[in-house]
This record gives sequence, C-alpha cells and structure tokens, in this order.
Amino acid sequence: MTALDPAEKMMEQARALDAEAGVQVRYVVGKAEETGLAEKSFDVVTAGQCWHWFDRPKAAAEVLRLLAPGGRLVICHYDWIPLPGNVVYATERLIEKHNPAWKAGGGLGMHPLWTVDTGAAGFVAIETFSFDLPAIYSHEDWRGRVRASAGISASLAPAAVEAFDREHAALLAREFPEDPLAVHHRCWALVARKPGG
Repeated sequence: MTALDPAEKMMEQARALDAEAGVQVRYVVGKAEETGLAEKSFDVVTAGQCWHWFDRPKAAAEVLRLLAPGGRLVICHYDWIPLPGNVVYATERLIEKHNPAWKAGGGLGMHPLWTVDTGAAGFVAIETFSFDLPAIYSHEDWRGRVRASAGISASLAPAAVEAFDREHAALLAREFPEDPLAVHHRCWALVARKPGG
C-alpha cells in the first residue's frame, strides 16, 4: 500500500498510527495531480474525504495514468447534512452569523460533478451510491468538530473562534439538550474503472 499526501507532518502522524497498529505503508509526499509514481502500477486508488481539495480533472487524469488496465478508482466523502430543525441546520446558521464569508453550508452530501471529472478523464462503468447515518457526538465533541471546520478555526481569529464556541455551547444546551447528539451525515461514494484488463 502507498499513501500520498502533500504534508510531511500528516505522514509523520500516520507512521505513528501504523506503528501502533503493526502495519506497514509506503508514504510519498506529493500531490494528487502529479504524483511522480509509476504508470500502471496500482490496481486500486482511493480518495477519502479529499477529492474536493484537488484540481479534479488533473487528479482524475493522473489516477487513470497510475491504474493498471481494469483498475478501480474509489472516491468517498462523508458530510453532515442540514435539515430544517436539526442540529446541523442550527449550527450552520450560527457559523454564517459569525462568518458571513463562509459559503459552504446547505450541502446535500452528493457530488455529481465528480462523475464528470472521471468520465472526461476516460473512466468507464462509473457508479455512485450513498447512505445516511447518524454520527454520535457528545456536545463537547460536536463543538470541537465544528471549531475545526473551514468556517471557524481555519478562517476566524482566535477571539472570534472563542466567541463562536461560547454561543454554540449555549445553542446546544438550549435547543439540543440531549447528549450525546445523533448528527445526520451522508456517505457518498463513486467507483469507476479504467478501460481494459
């Protein structure tokens, strides 16, 4: 197995987890769009929770190059789902209040354009599927999950993050007192095959 990531620090953390689990993985620092790995050297390439960060058409072309004929690409993504009245919906409204520049709310957890990326690159037998499930979070864990998101810690100053978190804690205590919370999520996946094989 080979793992690819542009961040060496992520690789260091992964190596530590591998040592605990007793597994061995080859790590390569690089980008999905230009890996530097050998052509036709993989039977399966997976991309979990990351396809949206790539230059998607270039990444799809690079994966096609890496796969042996008949090889498979599997893309998976896991999103929280806002529905009127649920904790995700209320949390997203609060993110928008504290960070009006954040435009990532209201997601459906479906990524149909990724079928275009893969089809245009030359993949065939493209299939997608999804399923919904509750993710169980304590109030503290949900607050931590949201604080770590792009709409909060990745784009607000520390004092603004603290202000958001205080208001988020009050919102949860007032409107969603059950603890732990069952937070609506959707897992979406795409499987595509390289021609041949």
